[in-house]
Amino acid sequence: MASTEEILHDFSPFFRVLKCGQVERLVGNNTVPASVDPATGVRSKDVKINAESGVSARLYLPKSVDTDHKLPLLVYFHGGGFVIETAFSPLYHTYLNNLVAEANIIVVSVDYRRAPEHPLPTAYEDSWDAILWAASHSSGNGQEPWLNEYANFRSVFFGGDSAGGNIAHNMAMLAGSEKLDGMIVEGIVLVHAYFWGKEPVGGEPVDQESRAFNENLWLYANPGSSGIDDPLVNPGSDPKISNLGCKRVIVLVAEKDSLKHRGVYYKELLEESGWGGKVKFVESKDEDHVFHLFTPTSYNAVSLVKSVASFMNEGKTE
Repeated sequence: MASTEEILHDFSPFFRVLKCGQVERLVGNNTVPASVDPATGVRSKDVKINAESGVSARLYLPKSVDTDHKLPLLVYFHGGGFVIETAFSPLYHTYLNNLVAEANIIVVSVDYRRAPEHPLPTAYEDSWDAILWAASHSSGNGQEPWLNEYANFRSVFFGGDSAGGNIAHNMAMLAGSEKLDGMIVEGIVLVHAYFWGKEPVGGEPVDQESRAFNENLWLYANPGSSGIDDPLVNPGSDPKISNLGCKRVIVLVAEKDSLKHRGVYYKELLEESGWGGKVKFVESKDEDHVFHLFTPTSYNAVSLVKSVASFMNEGKTE
């Protein structure tokens, strides 16, 4: 066990960095194989997206599929502060099995490269690479049969929790300015998304000590950033926010989460920006950050999954 004197950056209980440069990830290291989930019948498999970078994904397919009835596609980005967790974590595997079964959708869960070995913007670049890979199947001639046969590319969603929610937002911003051949981004799903900023919003703490963790995490993951008001982490500082490249957004927050007020702020920001889309807001009472990953069978976690499923299936087209 490393002594306190050897620690350069301490982000416990999640990870810490030693003076020698070694990163000790304290959680999020377990993985589970792709499988057929016995509880839901959802199938999963792992695919390589970019052999050069090593970016990969886990795909999820519902138990019953029909080539005549294409399914909404969710491109999902896991959380973990850009530093911990993977697409193969048991937490995400359970959550996405449950969501796929409830919503009857296909999921591409992206395993992007993580900071600090690969500082931001690498995770954004890998995530966009994965989106382009998914879009390459829109004509039915891609390398992955599940996407060719079952995905409805006119009903695509980007989603994620915590840092993954941040990625989903930024991918939608890119979709507002970059062309995606054959892919229509219907909406984004932001679960307890990691946004921050220099000035407190809502009921956020005002003292620097309380705000330091979220600020330091961003600067550690993205050392080349302009700061904590970088538009990548503070959408309120982005003059192009009205160009968000989707029609609908669902913002999910947890009552006890320190990031809750940023979710409220994000909702209000979109509504006042001239964007023109629709925002749905869902708050889980008496819960904390990403609670649904740790208690997937609880009432509030099941309700969260149902809210996301309902959002994705509104006005479904085939």
